[in-house]
Amino acid sequence: MFRHKGKTRTLTHNLRIASLLSFVAGIVNVAGFLSVQKLTTNVTGHFAFFVDEIFKQNLLVGLSYFLYILFFFLGSFFSSFSIELTSKINDRLIYRIPVVAESLILISVAIFGKELITTSPNFLAYSLLFAMGLQNSLVTTISNATVRTTHLTGLFTDLGIELSQLFFYKLKEQKDKLYSSIKLRLTIISFFFLGGLFGGIMYAKVNLYVLVFAGILLLIGLIYDDIKLKIKRQMR
Repeated sequence: MFRHKGKTRTLTHNLRIASLLSFVAGIVNVAGFLSVQKLTTNVTGHFAFFVDEIFKQNLLVGLSYFLYILFFFLGSFFSSFSIELTSKINDRLIYRIPVVAESLILISVAIFGKELITTSPNFLAYSLLFAMGLQNSLVTTISNATVRTTHLTGLFTDLGIELSQLFFYKLKEQKDKLYSSIKLRLTIISFFFLGGLFGGIMYAKVNLYVLVFAGILLLIGLIYDDIKLKIKRQMR
């Protein structure tokens, strides 16, 4: 799921990582919005608000929206930098640092979230945006830009294009490729929705502690990959 890159990566690998990470993103999206009324899985809306506040000359408010964008960017940068650095040491461990970092951020926000909502809601948003930038960069790198899990705008665009192409593509190879791509996009959308639904229900019961579950899911994904690798080595 996390290990395979390039030609060794299959649709199954992408479906697994898409299911896990889009579910996590759905949880973060809803939990972040319900806790501080901020979008914490993408920055498109924040950029619009940033420009609006600058035109209104509300520079301090505009700065806060700029920082939302910056922290998403920094998460992406950190993820890619750690992957490149680790690949020079041990290529099998390239995914560990970003996944563990994201898990620790989500669990930390869950533990200290109640205090942060009161004292520093922006810092809470910055943390979640950093985590989602990190996740988006990780899955984009691993899947060669085939999978993106933190926002749906591009997914619905691509899905619309591909569904329309089904009416015109006649060759079996073309249709098989389209069906695989459509299946992947529907999986991401579905699990993002399910994660959001789960996040909303659980937030009403345990508040930001729902993020502990999201963080643990990521760690389970790592353990799953390690177990599969050990089994394969034993079978050789």
